[in-house]
Amino acid sequence: MTGKTHPAVTRRFGIGLVALALVATACTSGDAETQSNGDAVDAEPAELSITPETGAEEIAPNTPIRVSAEHGVITDVQVDQVVVSEAAVGGEESDDDGDLYAMTGTLNEDETEWVSDWNLRPGSEVVVTATAENGSGEETEFSAEFTTHDAVPGQRLELVSNFPSSGDTVGVGMPVVINFDLPVSNKAQVENSMNVIAEQEVAGAWNWVTDQMAVFRPEQYWEAYQEVTVDLNLAGVEASEGVFGVRNYQINFEIGRELIATMHVPDHEMVIEIDGEEDRVIEVSNGAANRRFDTTTTGVHVLMERYTQLTMDSATVGIPEDAPGSYRVDVNYAVRTSNSGEFVHEMSANGNIGSANTSNGCTNMRYDDAKWFFDNTLMGDILDTTGTDREFEWDNGWGYWQKSWDEWLEGSETSEPQMTSYGTPGSVHGEDL
Repeated sequence: MTGKTHPAVTRRFGIGLVALALVATACTSGDAETQSNGDAVDAEPAELSITPETGAEEIAPNTPIRVSAEHGVITDVQVDQVVVSEAAVGGEESDDDGDLYAMTGTLNEDETEWVSDWNLRPGSEVVVTATAENGSGEETEFSAEFTTHDAVPGQRLELVSNFPSSGDTVGVGMPVVINFDLPVSNKAQVENSMNVIAEQEVAGAWNWVTDQMAVFRPEQYWEAYQEVTVDLNLAGVEASEGVFGVRNYQINFEIGRELIATMHVPDHEMVIEIDGEEDRVIEVSNGAANRRFDTTTTGVHVLMERYTQLTMDSATVGIPEDAPGSYRVDVNYAVRTSNSGEFVHEMSANGNIGSANTSNGCTNMRYDDAKWFFDNTLMGDILDTTGTDREFEWDNGWGYWQKSWDEWLEGSETSEPQMTSYGTPGSVHGEDL
């Protein structure tokens, strides 16, 4: 049995996932067995109760498991789940993802009540086996078996995409971006089902950019050189009425060195600092600022996707061909900084690099500098721009650092920070369950 401590109160037991058959015990479902340690001390045997009870069928997956003990303390709880309906997971479950469904629970201070931390898998047979010990050291074991109802086809919450992906090394400004296939209305339960754990503790919170996009951002930039794990415990969560998650996911990524680029637009240069030390100064040309469209935005940008070659077409940002200010040009080494069309990219043909701002809003560099920037920056690195009258919007690409921490926390459905050392702040279960 493993566990982790939650500062609020309680102890959590880590539970292993095994086959549906119980590890050899002398008890049967719904029955209790008491084992003496041989001490001749008079003490009432511990008594255990489990809900849902044995024989219960079609239990809502977002129902918590509760274990209670009298005349003793709870020493172990095992929760074994086997999905019996292929439809419940679309027939795509792999054989090696069992650890994603290991159930943990929270034990109260006097160790007499245990509640599951996560929801149950839809369409599964569940066996709960609990052990308690009385004052004489005698053990009592009790079990319950029940089933959960399936998730209805067309009403299964699935993960469409996520940034970063497992295996990525990213910059210190990297958000965790989760895109779902269906709208989420029970946002607090879903937020609490998504657990972010980092080697260096920091407060963070989820925000909902849309009903289908949740974004996690720490209070401050991530500490460099650490690993981060995101556990998406979505199986059984009721995302909206009748819509249940069917799978759990895990994302593992690494925070690399700290690279912060700063750019005061009137100065025509970008300063690159790596791990707090100035590495280089790159001459640039930014937006001409003849109108809002070609004004480089002021604010904290997070580097996004990148292309070795890219055709930049004004039609993609609302300026059709032959309209005033339209353009179509091929560029090299383009790194996106917003969804409104801003990139850092090569534009050696711009003779004003280092002396004047004459671009369509992007940051132009000479070939060698653009290649260095492309090769040596990461998704999630920071570009902090000042000196223009066009403010970078918080939801324009990954402009999430444009919100203060208080503003970001207000955007969380739970309105509570999630500490990256011990996880989510609240319940994932259905109300009144």
